[in-house]
Amino acid sequence: MNVQKLRIEKGFTVQQLADLSGLSKRTLEEIIRRDKCTVDNAIKIADALEVTLDELCRTED
Repeated sequence: MNVQKLRIEKGFTVQQLADLSGLSKRTLEEIIRRDKCTVDNAIKIADALEVTLDELCRTED
């Protein structure tokens, strides 16, 4: 997942992204740390970052 990369590119702090997505800061930190989350949370994060799920979830290997 590209949460951390996209968060930084958009200039959001973890707290700001948590507020925009409706997730708690702790939940967002866990998603960033574990590099996975539920589809529901991925949709919330993608919407907050104004990106597609594909952009959020696909990583270049």
